[in-house]
Amino acid sequence: MGKKKKKTSSNTIAQNKRARHDYSLEGDFEAGLVLEGWEVKSIRAGKAQISEAYIQLINGEAFLYGAVITPLIQASSHVSPEQQRSRKLLLHAAELSRLVGAVERKGYTVVPLSLYWKGSRVKLKIALAKGKHQYDKRAAEKEKDWNRDKARIAKMK
Repeated sequence: MGKKKKKTSSNTIAQNKRARHDYSLEGDFEAGLVLEGWEVKSIRAGKAQISEAYIQLINGEAFLYGAVITPLIQASSHVSPEQQRSRKLLLHAAELSRLVGAVERKGYTVVPLSLYWKGSRVKLKIALAKGKHQYDKRAAEKEKDWNRDKARIAKMK
């Protein structure tokens, strides 16, 4: 019998590569997004960006700010699209309470990592993070360079 081949195309829509550089990440969560119809169409067209996005916890709810979803030119005339509106994140109550506790008591921040498709739904991967100092960033760069050199030397042998 023939096996079905899985799609190899990536489900990732947008990534925040800067987050891994600027923060040391602790735990990650998967959150749903409350979106409007035109936003989903724009995301399908690849017009989403989360590099400048951040997350705020207000009254026990999580909101995504600064994410840019550029409206399509064909957007309907009766809709007034707003590129950078705040979008509510959908999380379980236990996850929200854990995030709120870590942010308020332990000084963590919540950062968006990636926006991706899960089935027909758009999900946002978020993480608890602590800011890195400049010397931490330099040490991480040195380690990455050394690992690259190590791999190159091993490949030559």
